[in-house]
Amino acid sequence: MTSSAPTPELPPVYCPVEPAVHPAVEAIERRAVAWVDRVGLYRDDRERRRVLGTNSAEFYARFAPFGPEHNVQMAAHWVYWGFAFDDARCDAGPLSARPDLFLAMAGPLQRALEVPDERMSEDPLVAALQDVGRSFRECAGPVQVRRFTEAHRAWLFAVAWQIVNRVRGHMPGLADYTAMRLHCSGGPPTLAMLEIATAAEVPAREMDSPAVRALTEMAILVAAWDNDLHSYRKETVEGHTDQNLVNVLMRDGGGTAEEAMLRAVGLRDRVMARFLRLRDEVRRTASQDLRRYLDCLGHAIRGNIDWALRTPRYNDAEVAGVPMAAPRWVDRPSDPATEPLPIPGIAWWWDPLAP
Repeated sequence: MTSSAPTPELPPVYCPVEPAVHPAVEAIERRAVAWVDRVGLYRDDRERRRVLGTNSAEFYARFAPFGPEHNVQMAAHWVYWGFAFDDARCDAGPLSARPDLFLAMAGPLQRALEVPDERMSEDPLVAALQDVGRSFRECAGPVQVRRFTEAHRAWLFAVAWQIVNRVRGHMPGLADYTAMRLHCSGGPPTLAMLEIATAAEVPAREMDSPAVRALTEMAILVAAWDNDLHSYRKETVEGHTDQNLVNVLMRDGGGTAEEAMLRAVGLRDRVMARFLRLRDEVRRTASQDLRRYLDCLGHAIRGNIDWALRTPRYNDAEVAGVPMAAPRWVDRPSDPATEPLPIPGIAWWWDPLAP
């Protein structure tokens, strides 16, 4: 399906983080493509093009631009797997409208990740995930691996929540949507891999502190909301924008999609500004591994934007018509307010959070 509509102009983007990418990104991509072919993340040439069109190696090379090459390589494999799984089992396919069947599949899938040395299924997606799990155990410590597997479980749970809303025809309000989007976007496992990709291990007293928890969630939400904005045109053409920040804001406040998009940018910029202020506070007394992690959170936000502007996933001419226009970068948030957003569940991010 094609669209003849003009390319929508992206609202100005506030993200004062310099772009960065791992110097070995091309080699990482070549090896990742070979891995995708070896483990069979697709059924035919069309699915192969879609999987490779996620540009997952570039995606994660922007998140961890200074990690050991092998570790970034292993993280990129999971990103390819995650996009393939999302397309086949979450957004489309028979499980995308059956939360009962999705959960029946997701439980054994999660267990297969936790015990990757035991062959637990003939499903190629399960086998590929176990391959990722084995590689993580070889290049990372048990703490990093445990953090990743727990984040992976949270993601699967939130996807089931999203599917339930879809089946019920329920458009969540902003508070529920925000809570759901913090996890169903895939952000928790993606950011949990930062320690693995950079060979870091943030001490628990730092990683589990309210300030670092808030910073992690802020990075996830900004990236998730950015994806909502970047994917809106493509999802409109494909007919599944039911749970997208733009539609949620239209439901809550009315108006056009363009007006809702501007409101969305205001929300997103408020979180981005709080992230930058709190990150600078925490960084002053952080350990070396925590500083590395905090730097990567910033790279993740910026890298996600740069990746979205290039990936065929959002810029496929067969779907979206023409590529998105380049954004206009600005050095100030569109909403300069510094008080907490009136969204239960995240307002605590603006509390005094000791580093």
